Amino acid sequence: MRNSFAIAMAVLVTTALLGGVAGTAAGAQPTVSTDGPTAGAGPAVGAVGTADASAQTDDDACGFPVEMTDATGTTITLNESPDRITTINPSAAQTLWELGEQDRVVGVSQFALYLDGADERANVSAEFGASVERVVDTEPDLVLAPNSSSADVEPLREQGLTVYHFPAATSIDDIAEKTEVIGRLVGACDAASETNAEMYDAVDAAENRTADVDRPAALYPLGGGYVAANNTFIDAIMTAGGTDNVAAEYEAYPELSDEVILETNPELLLVTDSEASILGQEPYASTTAGTEGNYVVMNQNYLNQPAPRSVIESTTTLSEAVVEIQADGEGSTDQSSGDADGGEDGSTTDGDDSSGDGEDGSNDGEDGSNDGGMEDETGGDTGAESPGFGVVAAAIALLAIGLLARRE
Repeated sequence: MRNSFAIAMAVLVTTALLGGVAGTAAGAQPTVSTDGPTAGAGPAVGAVGTADASAQTDDDACGFPVEMTDATGTTITLNESPDRITTINPSAAQTLWELGEQDRVVGVSQFALYLDGADERANVSAEFGASVERVVDTEPDLVLAPNSSSADVEPLREQGLTVYHFPAATSIDDIAEKTEVIGRLVGACDAASETNAEMYDAVDAAENRTADVDRPAALYPLGGGYVAANNTFIDAIMTAGGTDNVAAEYEAYPELSDEVILETNPELLLVTDSEASILGQEPYASTTAGTEGNYVVMNQNYLNQPAPRSVIESTTTLSEAVVEIQADGEGSTDQSSGDADGGEDGSTTDGDDSSGDGEDGSNDGEDGSNDGGMEDETGGDTGAESPGFGVVAAAIALLAIGLLARRE
C-alpha cells in the first residue's frame, strides 16, 4: 500500500436480499420432492437432508405440491405456490426481491426496509428476533427463517404456520443453494438459476480483475474486537474480491484481543462507515491500514447479508478497490453510483452499523437478533476458546448475537 486513500461507495439497490443454527440438524442440506405428501403422513421431524450441494429439483418441474426438508430436519409441504410470504431475515427478503417475487412478500424484518417498497410491508421484528404476534398477523402461507433465529421457529410452528428454516450460509456456493431453495419454494426456479448465473459471473469478473495485482492483507472489524474470519460468507467475499483475510486462521466471528489484531497488521480495512472512524481507534490506528489511512467503504447491507446481490455488489466494489490501490497512489477514489431503486443508497434506514466501526452491534436483527445482517453461519460460536480471544461473558455474548444477526 502506498498512500492513503478512501473508497466511498453508495451501491445502487436494484430489484433485489440467514444467525445460530437450530439444533444438531442445522447443517443438513435441504431435500426436495415434487410429489404430493403421503396420505395421512405428518411432518417428518428429524429427517436427514441429502449431502448434495444444491436443492434436488427436476429440471422440468418447479410446480406444486412440493416437500422440502429444512435445517431443523423438518419436512414442510406446500400444496400450492405461496401467495403470502413473510421473511424474518433480510437476506431472504433481498433474494425474493432479486427473483422479482417481492409482490408476494407481506412481512419483512426491520433490516430489510432498505429494499424498494419494503416499507409498505409489515415490520415483523421484535427487540430480538421476530415478533410471533406480528408474523401471525401477516397471515403468511410461508415464513422464511434465518439460521440464527432458531428460537423463533417453534413458536411460529405452534401457531400453525409453515416455516422453512435455513442452514448457515458460509460460502458463495451456500448462497447459490439458498437462492435455489427459495426459488423452488415460491415456484421461481428459472429466476433463481438466472440470478445465480449472474452472481457467479460477477465473482469470475472480480477474480479476473485482481488476478495480476498484489492482494492486500485485509480485515473486516465488526466492533468490540469481533471480526469476520474463516468459514464465513464475508471471508468468501473478501477472497473473491482480491484480498487476503488476516483473520482467516480463526473461525467464524471471533473476538480478538488488541494484541492479536496488531499482530495480524492489516493493510486494508473494510468498513461501512463513510467516515471510517474506526481507523482512528486503537488497535486499528496502529496497524498499517490505520497509519496509512487505507480503507474501503462497503455497502452495509450487501456486505452483511448472504444473498446474490450482496455477492455481486460486494465483490465488484472490493475488487475495483484492490485494483485502485495498485494504480492510484494518492487521494481518494469515489466509486459511488446512482441508485436504480428510488434513490436508496444501500445504507440501513435505521442508521445501525454493525460492520465494524464499533457502532451498534445489535444491528439488523436479522437472524437471531433482529434480523438484519450478518447471519450466523456458525451456530453462534464466537470461538472464545481460541488464542487471543477476550473473555466472553454473558453481556458480550449478547453483543455477539447482535453482530451475527445483521449478517443474514
